[in-house]
Amino acid sequence: MEISQVVQNQREFFETNLTKNVKFRLTKLKQLHKNILLAKDELCKALKTDLGKGETESYMAEIGMVLTELSHTIKHLKQWAKPDVVKTPISNLGAKSYITYEPYGVALIIAPWNYPFLLSFDPLIAAVSAGNCVVLKPSKEAPHVGQVMKDIVENTFEPQHVYVMLGSSYANQVILEQKYDYIFFTGGKKVGKIVATKAMENLTPVSLELGGKSPCIIDKSCNLKLSAKRLAFGKYLNCGQTCIAPDYCLVDKSIKAEFIKYLKDEIVAMYSNNPLNNDEYGKIINKKQFDWLISLIDNNKLIYGGKYNEETLKIEPTILDNVLLTDPVMQDEIFGPILPLITYDNIDNAIQIIKSYPKPLALYLFANDKNVQDKILTNISFGGGCINDTIMHIANINLPFGGVGESGM
Repeated sequence: MEISQVVQNQREFFETNLTKNVKFRLTKLKQLHKNILLAKDELCKALKTDLGKGETESYMAEIGMVLTELSHTIKHLKQWAKPDVVKTPISNLGAKSYITYEPYGVALIIAPWNYPFLLSFDPLIAAVSAGNCVVLKPSKEAPHVGQVMKDIVENTFEPQHVYVMLGSSYANQVILEQKYDYIFFTGGKKVGKIVATKAMENLTPVSLELGGKSPCIIDKSCNLKLSAKRLAFGKYLNCGQTCIAPDYCLVDKSIKAEFIKYLKDEIVAMYSNNPLNNDEYGKIINKKQFDWLISLIDNNKLIYGGKYNEETLKIEPTILDNVLLTDPVMQDEIFGPILPLITYDNIDNAIQIIKSYPKPLALYLFANDKNVQDKILTNISFGGGCINDTIMHIANINLPFGGVGESGM
């Protein structure tokens, strides 16, 4: 079906006001929950095929999080949909004042490949629960997951309510030529600018979930062994292909040698001495990204890992030491299992390095010193993050998610 006809059909369906009915929305959300559970095994197989994800990681980082989002939404939707009564000033004596919430209309969701199910269905849940119709465009780089998602949607929604459009990146250009009432994009800064430019032509509001170089700070006051364990988890989850993964690590020079030892130990504990043969360790999404990542591994600075397999597109968890800000690995978001280490003399030096880059999507600080914690939180702007952990802020369904400036809006 032509995308113009899809959008027109959704506009007509939206005008029936059926999607504004809370009971209708809840019925669809409950059906979606049921159909995801039925497709769980297919989703795990597809995630394994496209990204090499093990079943445990697929459920923990994608399927389980979507189901949690659905359950939370179903539980609270009736309350969210109620008007908010606000105080009325004496100048309007006798009147009642309230705020009502309404859907935008037809929403476009463009999803990435790194968490293809989670980052398609989380915004889909939000859009449907608010009463919108949705055009969902998954990434072409995860085609097997895309097909399973399309099947789930078609078993749950009428196409005039939610429509999944599979296809090449060219399809994104065609899709963006249409007029929508809201656009939700997750991906890189380059394409984000294109989306924002197209949206501006029609004054369409947008959410841009982007990324950037998210720092991790290892302060001398931290628990080194625990810090190494949690950094290794956050960095090498999904083979480093996570928008909120620690991109680079700033380590206090006084504890660097000891920290590196713990970090190596934790990588072995997670993935064994031969991660390239570990079935639970993921792969790089495509050959182009694989080749680019390999080009970032400087053998003169390599202190751990660095091996790879071109046939399976796997790269070992890798650590580079004595990295300079001018090195190629520090010019763009890495989005892979390569961790650059940069030594700092004092916390002010670390802050200066972080602020030399655009505001990050995430920041991670390992420090038990309250003064250091306060200094980082006061001086650095970032989307979200953790103190003495990585990644886990997204596990709290009550926290918002987003970036600042070039990392999202």
